[in-house]
Amino acid sequence: MSKFIIIGSGFYGATIAERIANELDEEVLIIEKRDHIGGNSYSEIHKETGIEFHTYGTHIFHTSNHEVWNYINRFTEFNSYRHQVLTEYNKRVYQMPINLETINSFYKTNLKPYEVEAFLFNEISKSGIKQPKNFEEMGISRVGEALYKAFIHGYTKKQWGREPRELPAHIIQRLPFRTNYDESYYNSKWQGIPKDGYGEIFRKMLNHPKIKIELNTDYFKIKDELPKDSLIIYTGPIDKLFNYKYGHLEWRSLKFEFETKDYQDFQGTSVLNYANEEIPYTRIHEWKHLHSDREVFKSKKTLITKEFSIEGDKENPYYPIGGPRNQEILKLYQKEAAQLPNMIIGGRLGEYKYYDMHQTIEMALETFKRIRDEKK
Repeated sequence: MSKFIIIGSGFYGATIAERIANELDEEVLIIEKRDHIGGNSYSEIHKETGIEFHTYGTHIFHTSNHEVWNYINRFTEFNSYRHQVLTEYNKRVYQMPINLETINSFYKTNLKPYEVEAFLFNEISKSGIKQPKNFEEMGISRVGEALYKAFIHGYTKKQWGREPRELPAHIIQRLPFRTNYDESYYNSKWQGIPKDGYGEIFRKMLNHPKIKIELNTDYFKIKDELPKDSLIIYTGPIDKLFNYKYGHLEWRSLKFEFETKDYQDFQGTSVLNYANEEIPYTRIHEWKHLHSDREVFKSKKTLITKEFSIEGDKENPYYPIGGPRNQEILKLYQKEAAQLPNMIIGGRLGEYKYYDMHQTIEMALETFKRIRDEKK
């Protein structure tokens, strides 16, 4: 049996497996509960249209980390896609994240960049918020109540399933805000979509004679059969590892509805958000816009996916909600985890942190270095 057993084949597990096999020349067993590798970053080809889609929602690779960029480019080239998000509010489309075009369109004005600060200061002052204590107050203190209610409140309530004032303030810090006409979503040095898709990245990463993959296999059903002296790298939910003895960590999950449309172009962009609370889905993905260089982009059919945010499915968690209660529970699990021999817990689910793909790879490379150094 392998000295190294990895539970889960997303970027955290796949990166460590690839490094162990190629750099340490050791055998690795990957145990994956799904019927495919790649975790939530997986992509596949839609049979009817031939369009590649991301199985669990749009994933844009972006990073400013040289090590991560050099590493991922061993397995793929990237196209020139640059991510832009639009949002529909009251049947009009605006730039998102909020920038100068959003502000001018919404207020029907023509502010210059040097005028925005004073304009927003006046809007923000109306709220009287001086020390924001939650998501809602932080949002209003950044852009004012009118912009917040139009573009952030309803979307956030749908996304997180609770009133924004019940959410921790730090969540909104992921959302960029600009006072110029910059439409790009990310400021990373590099970004794009893998030319051959994410599925192919994982196939290349794990295509090694010393890597064995067991799909459709539940770790918790076979864990007692695994050798006690193997190093287990666990990438699943940390609360599940301890059978939820201290309670469930709170997550949001996603549900997707796929539709084929008889149009060459349905919405004109890869991701369109829907800010109005009464619209049940949070956004629509149109996949062909991620690969405008492919011949299928000219097809008279297109594939769209409506994304719905749902209450946390403990078997398919996506976004950690966080907050004081969850952090207290997490500390209890982490304390127990520190006592486990021959086990490393990592990744978004294992650490209960909102990691992007590049951050996950960065953490995996650091974890591998520790494994390598301890082996010397």
